[in-house]
Parts: sequence; C-alpha cells; structure tokens
Amino acid sequence: MDGGSCPRAKFKLYEQLELQEFQDKFVIKSVEAPYQGFSIDRRDGTIEPLNEGDSSSSSARPTKTSTIYGVAGTIRLLAGNYVLVITSRTEVGAFLGFPVYRVTSMKFLSCNEVLKNSTLQEKKDEAYFMALLKTVQSTPGLYFSYQTDITLNFQRRHKLMEGWMAKPIWKQADPRFVWNRNLLDELIEYKLDGFIIPILQGSFQAAQLKLKGSPATLTIFSRRCTRRLGTRMWRRGANLEGDVANFIETEQLVECEGFRSSLLQIRGSIPLLWEQIVDLSYKPQLKVIDHEQTSNVVERHFFDLFQRYGEIIAVDLTDKHGDEGQLSMAFSAEAQNLPNVRYISFDFHHVCGNSNFENLKLLYEQISEQFEKQGYLLIDAKGSILEEQKGIVRSNCIDCLDRTNVTQSYLAQKSLDAQLQRIGVLDSSECISMFAEDYQKFRALWAEQGDEISLEYAGTYALKGDLVRYGKQTFGGILKDGMSALSRYYLNNFHDGIRQDAMDLISGRYTVRRDGSPFQTDSFSYLPVASALLIGGLTLTSVTLQQAGRNAQQFMSSVLWAGVTAGIAAVVKANGRQFCSRPRLCRLV
Repeated sequence: MDGGSCPRAKFKLYEQLELQEFQDKFVIKSVEAPYQGFSIDRRDGTIEPLNEGDSSSSSARPTKTSTIYGVAGTIRLLAGNYVLVITSRTEVGAFLGFPVYRVTSMKFLSCNEVLKNSTLQEKKDEAYFMALLKTVQSTPGLYFSYQTDITLNFQRRHKLMEGWMAKPIWKQADPRFVWNRNLLDELIEYKLDGFIIPILQGSFQAAQLKLKGSPATLTIFSRRCTRRLGTRMWRRGANLEGDVANFIETEQLVECEGFRSSLLQIRGSIPLLWEQIVDLSYKPQLKVIDHEQTSNVVERHFFDLFQRYGEIIAVDLTDKHGDEGQLSMAFSAEAQNLPNVRYISFDFHHVCGNSNFENLKLLYEQISEQFEKQGYLLIDAKGSILEEQKGIVRSNCIDCLDRTNVTQSYLAQKSLDAQLQRIGVLDSSECISMFAEDYQKFRALWAEQGDEISLEYAGTYALKGDLVRYGKQTFGGILKDGMSALSRYYLNNFHDGIRQDAMDLISGRYTVRRDGSPFQTDSFSYLPVASALLIGGLTLTSVTLQQAGRNAQQFMSSVLWAGVTAGIAAVVKANGRQFCSRPRLCRLV
C-alpha cells in the first residue's frame, strides 16, 4: 500500500442519512443511495434491511423526517431495543488526508412499546436503564470518519496487506479502540456495512505550523482503550487478563514537505490489582489487593504491549512515600524482572514540584539513549519507510492524567525536534522551542489533549495544564487547578457511580437479563441536600475564582466559598461512606 500518498479508501460509509419516523417503525436510509437503509420496529426493535424497489413505508407518510449523520449502534434492554444515532457533528481536521468528525450530539430512538406489558418492577428497572442511556448520550470525546478507519495508528496501517482498505471500515478497526463495539452486533448481523461507524473515544487536535516557511500539519491523536473502560475512582489498576484502566495510545503525527512522521506513546494505570474506593475523604486510601495471580497479570499486560509495540520503557511517575509509595514499590518488584521491559521510577512531585517543568531533563537523561534508539516512524513522499519506531514509552502516575500528560508532552517535543532535523526542516542546532508561534501551538495541542482525556476519565480539566501550555505554573492556573480538584471530589463521590453504570452497560460489562433484579440493593444511596450544597459551593467558588485576579476582595470571596464547600464536605463525610454515589449494576467482572 502506498503509505506516503495514502490513496482514498475504497470503502466508504454513507455520510448523510434520513430518519423517517412512522407510528409503527423508524426508517433510516442513505440520502445519496435512497434504497440503501433499514427499518426498526417501534414495538420490539426488530431490524429489517430495505430492498430496492421498496417504498419507505407503503402508502403511509412519516410523522417526522430529519437528517442524522450516523448510526452508532443498538442496545437491547428489558423491554425493547434502543437505537443510538448521531444528530450533529463537527469536522475537526484530517487523519492522513481523510476528514475526521467529532460527535456533538446523539440520541437514542426508543423501540419499547412492549414495555406497557411488563411488570411494575421491570418498568422501574427499565426506567433506570433509560436514565443511563441519557448519560451515554452526553459522552465526551467521540470521533469518527466516513472514509477510513481511525483506530489504527499510522505505523500499523502502513504495514497492512494490499486490499485491507477495501474491507468494510468496521472490519479494519482495532477492537480495543472502538467505543461502540458492543452496540454494533445487530447491524453486523444484518450486513449493514455502509452504516456501521466505528467510533473512537479520545482526543483529536490539529494545527498548522509555519516552520521557517515550510508549512506543516501537526496532529495529536489519542485513542482510549475500551477493555477496562470506566471513571477515575471506579476503574483502577488491572483485571485478571492484564487490561488496565485509562489505557490510551497517543500518536503525534507530522506532515511536512511530503514526509510523514509519527511517534507513539502509551499510558495506563499501574498493572496490579488495586483499588481506591471513594469514602468522602479528599484522597481515599489506595489498597493493593493480594492475589495469587498478580505476577501473571503484570506479565500478561506487558507481553501484550511487547507484541504490539516492541520493547517498553515503563516510566512510573508516582510518589515514593505514603500510599503511592507502597503501590510504586509493588509495581517495581513485579516489573524489574520482566523481559523487554525497563522500569524507571521518577518521583514527579519530588523532582519537579508544582512548577519546575524543566527538571524532566533528569528523567530524560536516564532514558534518552534508549528512547532515541526506539526512534519514530518516518515515511517519504513515495511511501518508503525511512525510519521505524522499534519500542515505546509507557508512562503512568496514579490517574495517568496530569503528571503523565506533562511527561508525554516533554518526550514528544524531544522527538519532534529530531524528526524535523531528520527531514531537513530544522538545522541540527535548532529546535521547535526557538520558534515562538509554532512552539505555542505545539504546547496548546498537548494541553487541550490533556484536558479532553481528563474530562473523559475524571470529569474535569487536567491539572498542571499550565506546565504544558506555558512551561510554568501561573496564578490563574493555580486557581483553575484548585477548582478542578474540588470538582473531582464532588464528581467522584456523588456522580461517577452513575457514569460507571452507563459505561458498563454500553461496553458489555453488564448484560441485561430478565431473571432477577439487576441492581445491588445495599450499595447505592444519595444525600440530595449535601449534594446540592456541594454543587452550590463549587459553583460559587468557580465564579469567584474566575474573577479573583481583579481584586483582593474577590479573591478572599473565592477562598471563603472554597472553605464553605470543604466544610460541607467534612460534615457529609461524618455521615459515612453510605452517602456516596456508587454503581448499582451487578456487573460481570
């Protein structure tokens, strides 16, 4: 395959669809090919492909007709079927020449008229499931393309056999990164290949650089793995198969003067069996689970990484004292003796503090020789491979968000300098930081990428974003970090249990069954008054923090409201863990 010119994909999805709503069914068909489509019975969700020559609905007219931009899949609950459709999108750039879109709104079409014949308990259970679907509708950071698969990184897709691009896009995709994989079964069963959109969750950021008169496109593309999908406190560590929480593959792609170069990095939770159960304290205790399979779990995790990426530099950024220190020691003990893995312990907080971003050079000095030897992918205009990445850096902190993003951006900058020097855009004595406008764009992309993946896992913007964006921490950044920390506290304790249920439902970790109640009866309770007070305190804190730079009075006001919020949290904590929002579903672990 000509990886340099990247010819247009042979298989293409239908881009614009018409949704017709009838009293007895929904009809979805392609605007460009009107006889291509399918109907969904509104009573029970039965799907029937349209045949050429069929009228859309005999002699009846639809009660409503609208435009949609894709079908994300279907899910069957206790009573009927629900179809997830994309109702709006935004084009955000291109991946190797193919347009990439971000989902900006979705909705479920309910095909559940049989619900009226269900028992009272089934109706109650279905109502909770439907509430979870509403949470799914607002999932952030979803991306797709009609013309190509975006789940495969550049190096992997360049090596694919001739003819791979002729397959339906869902067959090309890496299932690890298909957010809606569990929702596609019925569409696959009915061979509706032109409607099956693999959706990826992560981040897509792109910018145009000038580079001494040599225009270039810089893209940062992060792909979130779905194997251990979850929220910050409710998905930690690894499962017995070695899959870890918040595992993300990040690709930095440069396109300049006919050359294309790519650097891959990965992040993921420490691959041990551990947990951090919310208990209304600001920083819940970390607990390493003593399990006979621990060594096997770590081995499975790194063996899978080695098979996919080559030799691994495992950079552990956690603290070396307290709970984090115990977790780090356990990780070190398991990782030190693994083949093809070099474990590096680097206490980010101790070495870099809150503002000494440049102290990451101490980490780079430890790994520079191996990191530079691992290299990057470089392909010329003819599609010939000039350089190939032969290994990968795996970074982690506790959340794999803030410290990890700062570190990854630092390594990405080092690699970008080497790539631009290699293709002759920069001299050997030059680096991206010498060009202020381009350097600011580079930093902004990494900061925005960090914010987006943090929103998906933690529900807030990333902390330490100023270190990435400006190379130092600013007063405004300190205030923003404080607000994000308070927001994380609230979300972790009062909201993420519901979000976790929603993720488990659509990712297949929980399978809806009609036999018995699907809910845990002793693990979900809520304190509405405390929650409302916390929300109010956080909101007022946010408003005053945003104005805090104007005068001392407003700054003191922000401190006051932060104190009130913290006080409310302390009172709530005194009532015990039972007031936390916890997942209700009896999931398959």
